[in-house]
Amino acid sequence: MIRQNIKEEFVIVIDFLPNGYPFDTRPLHQKTPIAQAIGKNHFVLLELVPKRGVTLNIGKEVYIGEGKREEIHHIIGKLDYNKLTNTAKSELDFILKDVVEKDEKRFVDFFNKSQAINKRIHQLELLPGIGKKHMMMILEARDEKEFESFKDIKDRVKLLPDPEKAIIRRILVELNNEDRYKLFTEEGGY
Repeated sequence: MIRQNIKEEFVIVIDFLPNGYPFDTRPLHQKTPIAQAIGKNHFVLLELVPKRGVTLNIGKEVYIGEGKREEIHHIIGKLDYNKLTNTAKSELDFILKDVVEKDEKRFVDFFNKSQAINKRIHQLELLPGIGKKHMMMILEARDEKEFESFKDIKDRVKLLPDPEKAIIRRILVELNNEDRYKLFTEEGGY
């Protein structure tokens, strides 16, 4: 389900280019520092311009919502996964792992509340490594009692691939537009 005008309030920096992009041919004094970031809630990839004199470290959480922003001058716009720097792409795995761990309840709730998309496919089957057998085992286990943690899912559903890694891999699939279904990412209105 895609909702319009999704706005992130907080993003996590995945790369900071103090001298702008290397392919920018303008003289150094005309270049603008650039930060590439991912939204904390909807995983929208964004390109940001920090305020003058601000240095942003990779992994730093930054406020970009309405009102006064301490570190960000303005948002250039959404960023396609293919436009991410190599550094940003490599940091994405670590950043997503951290976000999923810190917001474990949100992602465990996905296992508890996921539904069929249509008669042929269930949301759970969109997770890498989860097919019909695992889906049925998850549904049976959650009917007995809702899952409380990733560990609980692993303990109760035998031979299931790591649910945390499956979530992270699914988010990467969605960011790279490899599938039309969106479980965790949403289109923002930037």
